[in-house]
Amino acid sequence: QVQLVESGGGLVQPGGSLRLSCAASGFTFSSYWMYWHRQAPGKGLEWVSAINTGGGSTYYADSVKGRFTISRDNAKNTLYLQMNSLKPEDTAVYYCAASRVVYKFEHWGQGTQVTVSS
Repeated sequence: QVQLVESGGGLVQPGGSLRLSCAASGFTFSSYWMYWHRQAPGKGLEWVSAINTGGGSTYYADSVKGRFTISRDNAKNTLYLQMNSLKPEDTAVYYCAASRVVYKFEHWGQGTQVTVSS
């Protein structure tokens, strides 16, 4: 059974940091591109970041470039998103996703809430 389980969300003050994790099981993690998306209250789903199978290539939305870092540990079947210099507009539910073909998302997690507020 395929599972993607996000964790690490919470309430943080503006300027703070959080590290999200996404634990994968039930599929060959190292063969999949991995992604982070987010959905802010009342808004649509927004792509945040992507990483290739080996972790050597990463991609970011302009809104998070320079502040967020995506990484993966294929030995631990885990995806990460290090979020620094957080802003109130980063408040959203963050989802991880997986695909074998680039940007053809096959598996999704249930999401973790990130709230940036003073």
